[in-house]
Amino acid sequence: MSKERIYLFDTTLRDGQQTPGVDFSLEDKIAVSALLDNFGIDYVEGGYPGANPTDTAFFAKKRTGHSSFTAFGMTKRAGVSASNDPGLAALIQSKADAVCLVAKSWDYHVKVALNITNEDNLASIRESVEAVVRSGKEALLDCEHFFDGYKANPDYAIACARAAYEAGARWVVLCDTNGGAQPGEIAGIVKTLIAAGIPGDHLGIHAHNDTGQAVANSLAAIEAGVRQVQGTLNGIGERCGNANLITLIPTLALKPYFAERFDTGLSQDKLKEITALSHAFDEMLNRSPGAQSPYVGASAFATKAGIHASAILKDPRTYEHVTPESVGNYRKVMVSDQGGKSNFVDALARRGITVSRDDPKLDRLIEIVKEREATGYAYEGADASFELLAHRTLGRVPDFFEVVSFRVMVERRFDARGELRTVSEAVVKIMVDGAEHMSVAEGHGPVNALDIAMRKDLGAYQAEIADLELADYKVRILNGGTEAITRVLIESSDGTGARWWTVGVSDNIIDASFQALQDSIVYKLMKNRDLAGRVAAE
Repeated sequence: MSKERIYLFDTTLRDGQQTPGVDFSLEDKIAVSALLDNFGIDYVEGGYPGANPTDTAFFAKKRTGHSSFTAFGMTKRAGVSASNDPGLAALIQSKADAVCLVAKSWDYHVKVALNITNEDNLASIRESVEAVVRSGKEALLDCEHFFDGYKANPDYAIACARAAYEAGARWVVLCDTNGGAQPGEIAGIVKTLIAAGIPGDHLGIHAHNDTGQAVANSLAAIEAGVRQVQGTLNGIGERCGNANLITLIPTLALKPYFAERFDTGLSQDKLKEITALSHAFDEMLNRSPGAQSPYVGASAFATKAGIHASAILKDPRTYEHVTPESVGNYRKVMVSDQGGKSNFVDALARRGITVSRDDPKLDRLIEIVKEREATGYAYEGADASFELLAHRTLGRVPDFFEVVSFRVMVERRFDARGELRTVSEAVVKIMVDGAEHMSVAEGHGPVNALDIAMRKDLGAYQAEIADLELADYKVRILNGGTEAITRVLIESSDGTGARWWTVGVSDNIIDASFQALQDSIVYKLMKNRDLAGRVAAE
């Protein structure tokens, strides 16, 4: 039996940004879209071009290679033609591949929120979708409050969906905007809509988690016939969040009930990256990954000593519904360290590092990573630091330079104009090819001063780091008190468009920052040599 394709639509950068405390910068959006694109998500919804400077800049160029780069916005206003609506024009003129329009499908909202007639709303849907289709972009329509609207006035809710479908929308997405619908309701309404003439392979589901059932509602909709599912990384979103793609994807791909009928378009190798994807995103948000998150949490495959652990040591299937390796996680049995080797081999292979399972250096690398993670390091969100650690453990990193010492001074003083200022100055001594180089720099804070001083004079390597830029800097306090252990994550980029993350951990924030800065420079120098080697080979 041939499998039916389920298309994965991520709205982390749009709906997810409504999470309290989450505010993506342009750099954040670029980094997250790259994660999603590399993972293989079908659609990446990036925001609302024209609504704010960040989203407008984000859509000034195409940000994905595999994924359909998707802009979000409203249908045209009533009383204005599609060609004269500035919001619709911004969507069409963006570098998006697809445009997801949102429209009211509950007549109560049409009356109260829009203050227009039901027919005016239908006309806005039709004309807006037609305008997007004429532009050559793929058109989608989010039917906002569809399930509440259906329960209040089924004929009108269906009319809204049909208007979009007949106007040429590739997907008509049914939104449980308030998150209050139940799985049985979702399934029944989807089946009714399909029976009304809108095929399931043109329908999507967008579920919110206000009753804790966003994943269940999404699966119910898929069973009933929809073929696109929308959600966010780690389920972020306004109020209680959106459907969690990190839970949905493995369920669809690994549970036979779904996997035998549906195809997510992701290979088994890609699925093994989902734990790293989830954790890397949490690190970008500067928060700890949820230990009990399904599939990807640190406790997802953890068992304490006792009857469960005894059974797992005999046969893991006794207490595991899927293998941890299938999602890139690993088994943790407290009485015996069982897991991780195959995950490390796969992770290294993805970075072009080949190592055999019986190589004692691999055992040492696993030991080092576990020791460091116990002290606060997080390598899922620091790909470059992990790669460097692997290379160093396997003995493959050239000694580009040696840091002899560094000193940072922060002084609060009155300047010549009598104004109170806080000045940061850093001094770094570096040994390059047997010669000592000392650099001094002032900066906007101690870390900035240290960064400038460190990159001021690298001798023979100076020209190679001319395009190196620090793109982001995140700090997390891992325990309380002024003596707290601090983890610093630094994102760097260069003129090739590459971006990478490095990590440092210490009870001194300056020392932790320096570790991450040093890794960033060394990774850049190694990357230059890898790139030169590939060019020479070609």
